[in-house]
Amino acid sequence: MGNEHGYAVSIQWTGNRGEGTATYRSYGRDHRILADGKNHEIDGSSDRAFRGDAERWNPEELVIAALSQCHLLSYLHVAASNGLVVITYRDDATGTLQQEGEGGRLIEATLRPRVTLAAHHTDEDARRATQLHERASELCFIANSVSFPVTHEPVTLIEGAQEPPRH
Repeated sequence: MGNEHGYAVSIQWTGNRGEGTATYRSYGRDHRILADGKNHEIDGSSDRAFRGDAERWNPEELVIAALSQCHLLSYLHVAASNGLVVITYRDDATGTLQQEGEGGRLIEATLRPRVTLAAHHTDEDARRATQLHERASELCFIANSVSFPVTHEPVTLIEGAQEPPRH
């Protein structure tokens, strides 16, 4: 059996408008996400479609962010292990929630990592860098924990190159 690591967070509901949950419309969905040792709280709510505050993070966004963040960290590991020097990484990730009656579930996520390699790399390095997203996905703890497909649409650039290399 592998090593186990524990994680603890606290959620504090801040949406009581004076009458609690007397009716569906009487309460706010606002809450705070906290953890011991963290410098910053996360202001959360539900999606605006569910009477939440659009300026706050909702749980669905946090799941997609966790997938994206985990892939980033796994990718940087495999890139470094394979001698590739990543100088920038950005991901514009998306996900889809499907409502089912009063409930619902996330049904897919798409990560769109855009990686720039240091200028000394070749087009062959860029092809290899693109392929390494598959290995990063295999290593990602969060992707291994969800029950919906997580796809990748990576783009790899070389610093100073005019156009992305063709793969």
